[in-house]
Amino acid sequence: METLKRFRLENGLSQNEMATRLGVSKSFYEKVEYGERNLSRDFLQKFKRAFPSYDMNIFFGEELHPKCKSPATQGA
Repeated sequence: METLKRFRLENGLSQNEMATRLGVSKSFYEKVEYGERNLSRDFLQKFKRAFPSYDMNIFFGEELHPKCKSPATQGA
């Protein structure tokens, strides 16, 4: 997920630092950033608590990784 990676880099944070701030494991955070896991509501809530001034709407314009699409959305 380029938006998440860009945010992290612009704020000078490592993947480990982001994971710690969000309260998730580094491996889980990496999967989200690489697009192997979709953004869940729980993840977005943790992000908003950690970075309350960031506009969350930026996350909703990105394409899902093909492995993350459900069979119902793969034709969309």
